[in-house]
Amino acid sequence: MKTIGSRVVAAAVAALLLNACSDSGTPTAGPSTVPSSSVPVTTQKPPTTPTQTPAQTPTPTPTPTVAGCVDQKLQQLTPREQAAQLIMTGISTNGMNSAERSIARAQKPGGLLLMGPGGSASHTRTAMAAATTAATVKGISPFIAADQEGGKIQRLKGSGFDRIPSATVQATWSDDKLATRAKTWGAQLKQAGVNMDLAPVADVVPASLGDDNAPIGALDRGYGDTPGEVGPHVVAFIKGMHEAEVMTSVKHFPGLGRVKGNTDFSSGVVDTVTTRNDDDLAPFAAGIQAGSDLVMISTVTYTKIDPKNRAVFSPTIIGGMLRGDLGFGGVVITDDVGAAAEVASVPAGQRATRFVAAGGDIVITAKASLTSTMVTALVAKAQQDKAFAAQLQSSVRRVLTLKQNRGLLSCG
Repeated sequence: MKTIGSRVVAAAVAALLLNACSDSGTPTAGPSTVPSSSVPVTTQKPPTTPTQTPAQTPTPTPTPTVAGCVDQKLQQLTPREQAAQLIMTGISTNGMNSAERSIARAQKPGGLLLMGPGGSASHTRTAMAAATTAATVKGISPFIAADQEGGKIQRLKGSGFDRIPSATVQATWSDDKLATRAKTWGAQLKQAGVNMDLAPVADVVPASLGDDNAPIGALDRGYGDTPGEVGPHVVAFIKGMHEAEVMTSVKHFPGLGRVKGNTDFSSGVVDTVTTRNDDDLAPFAAGIQAGSDLVMISTVTYTKIDPKNRAVFSPTIIGGMLRGDLGFGGVVITDDVGAAAEVASVPAGQRATRFVAAGGDIVITAKASLTSTMVTALVAKAQQDKAFAAQLQSSVRRVLTLKQNRGLLSCG
């Protein structure tokens, strides 16, 4: 039996998506029925003639299905190459330095995250082409991701990139206007060689907390202080980015709106309010139904959901809530677990293995130097634990499927 909270979330999502999901399908006409014969059958035996063999039509080579292509690539990758597909490594937005280039070439991480301020769109395009070449393995290109939300959180600001207003300003626009503007911002990313925007923010910051909420409120990253305000803007942002063929990651599940500390700079950040069927989950559910490619998990501990584990290490939050309650079958990604203060006490290798064991897929490390350590830990754990090895394979399959769907994987 569903709880009241679950019903509220479902109802909220339905209301958010009602106007955006009108499909006007045209009925397909069925096959016409033709009589087996409209000419009387003759009883006269025709003259005997040599039997003619009809010309043989060449059988076309079948086009690989998405699943077939993914299976093919999965079999081609070594265990280490498979594990590397689950790591997103931080690199300079202005182009890889020598150390980052060596890591990308040696480890072949499945994703690259732009860190620090960047230059012009044309400079970024050249830098990202070089980064893509360095990280591509066996016809599999990397995700190239940026935090391009707007306001204080915008990596790419140089010539060729619009200065994006903060979410608090975007929230004053109509959904259509936001979707149109997001499409423009996405097109600029696409032209610059960036294929993923780690946005939008779906966190709900209560009005009573406001700027005391360091990760969202103080940085003007929130679309509103109620789920009903936030959800439609999340959907509009995703719609625009997808029209520009840029992937999105709704974040930071199950919400950073009720905490005070920023996990990038503080440890021991705890949410003592959010529940498993919380109403504030509605914007995340709306983002998932709108087709967000990824969902980002926070590093906060939620005492009313899983008091023993940070969200990124919680089977209850990832497997139970996100994959189970909300039915998300796509790629699950961490918030940064490389440089973030919140996870500094956890050995780097365990940050990767514990996340995948909990049901997650892509591990972000802002510190490129941790890439090899995390890949090695994933391989070692898979060799020791058959159940974990199966989970790792499932994660790689989800990543490769997304890449196939987004044109980053070629078969043949």
